[in-house]
Amino acid sequence: MRAKDAVGRYGERVAARWLSEAGMTVVERNWRCRRGEIDILARDGDVLVVCEVKTRRSGRAGTAAEAVTPDKLRRLRDLTQEWLRARPDVRYGAIRFDVVAVTPADRGPAHVEHLRAVL
Repeated sequence: MRAKDAVGRYGERVAARWLSEAGMTVVERNWRCRRGEIDILARDGDVLVVCEVKTRRSGRAGTAAEAVTPDKLRRLRDLTQEWLRARPDVRYGAIRFDVVAVTPADRGPAHVEHLRAVL
């Protein structure tokens, strides 16, 4: 396993725990189809929250949130529609796209920044 993959998986575990502690219900993690992947799908009341998780060990390559480009957001919208089509019996009052940025700490808990409704 590459170090980058391990860091990404760590960030997704931290993000899922963060969302759960914020009162959301994680519906699915790492949903994949032929067109891509959604990191986390969660329920916040009657809102479907589509979360892109970005984990960075440092700020040298820019912030994690900056890595979510307009193209990435378009792809997430398309993937969300595909996820919903696969579940015609599931209904949500609204859909929200969030970014959870995770920066591991040398010691102690990671720093988490939750950006709501980025789209």
